[in-house]
Amino acid sequence: MLVAFSVAPSAAADDTGSVSAAVARAIAVVRRSGLPHRTDAMFTTIEGDWDECMAVVRECCEVLAASSPRVSLVLKADIRPGYTGELDGKVERLEAAIAEVGDEPD
Repeated sequence: MLVAFSVAPSAAADDTGSVSAAVARAIAVVRRSGLPHRTDAMFTTIEGDWDECMAVVRECCEVLAASSPRVSLVLKADIRPGYTGELDGKVERLEAAIAEVGDEPD
C-alpha cells in the first residue's frame, strides 16, 4: 500500500508560523523506518503493508504530540494487495502515458 500523509503541530514554534523543525522530527521517524518513501512540499508518501505504514504514521504523530498539545494529520492511502514498487511504478506509468499523449491539447 501507499500512504501519503502530512502531519504538523497545531501551533508554530515561532512568530514566522514555521513548523519545519517539528516536521523534521516526523521525517526522521519515516527515514528510520526503512520503508520506501518520498517527501515533497506537501506530503510524505511511504510504501509497505498496512501495519508497517500505520505504525510509522502513528509514531510520527506521537513524536509531534510530545511537544504540541494538538496534532493535525491528513492521510490518503492506495490499498492494492499484491503490488510492490508502486512508489515509482505509478509515476513511471504516468510519464509513459504523458509521452504517448504528447503536448497536444484535447
